[in-house]
Parts: sequence; C-alpha cells; structure tokens
Amino acid sequence: MPIEFATADTDIAKCFLVVVQLRPHLTEATFVEQVKRQQESGYRLVYLEEDRVRAIAGFRILEMLGHGRLLYVDDLVSDDSERSKGHGKSLMDWLADYARSQHCTSLQLDSATHRARAHRFYFRQGMAIASFHFSLKLND
Repeated sequence: MPIEFATADTDIAKCFLVVVQLRPHLTEATFVEQVKRQQESGYRLVYLEEDRVRAIAGFRILEMLGHGRLLYVDDLVSDDSERSKGHGKSLMDWLADYARSQHCTSLQLDSATHRARAHRFYFRQGMAIASFHFSLKLND
C-alpha cells in the first residue's frame, strides 16, 4: 500500500474523515486551510490509501538542543474500521525510514494519557516513554 504526501487540496480533504477520529474538534470547512497554514511552517501530512484513506500521519522535522534532529509525529491515526490491519505499523515503518533519510536521530511523539491502545501499539513498535509533557492553558 503506497503512502503519499497530501499537498493538493483534494488530497488533504480526503484525509479529513480519518483525522477527525483523532481530532474531533476539527471541522471539515476549515481543515484544508489549517493544514496548508501548518505546512507553511514545516508540517507534512501523509496518507495510506487503498480505495479510500485508511490511515494518516502528520509530522514535522525539528532540530532541538536537547534531542538533535528529529521527526516529531503530531498526528497518527488509522480509521476506526481499519484497526489491527497493519496500517499503523506501515505508517510507523515509513516514518522511521523517512526520518533516517532526513538524517534524524529519533522519531518522537506525544500521546494522551488515556490512549492505552495507542500506548500498547507504540510499545510494540519499540518506542519507550522518555519524558513527561507539561502544558499550561493560556486562554479560558
């Protein structure tokens, strides 16, 4: 199953039905515009398609003093009806290969504490919990 970059508006739009399963606050009306804005600062969206989008990953390449050059995964989700069919693993393998090709020393992501299924998946992919992520809301 090929994994493609979503750069054209039509490709971005067809990812919405899968992305919204992870990010339910998003709206279809503004999704393409938001992705395109984020792409201006390095966000990349890829999708795995087999007659329809089955899984997506949104990521960026960063360089940080504490971690060096890394691929950071913002969004990773398989369609609910397609779980446990290998799509997530295919994306993770692709992301790791892409990170290596971009001279990254690691692949990193954050996962909400309540996503136990996702955590089990990440552990199966050889990932480890390396830190805590702290957040401060600035708006009420």
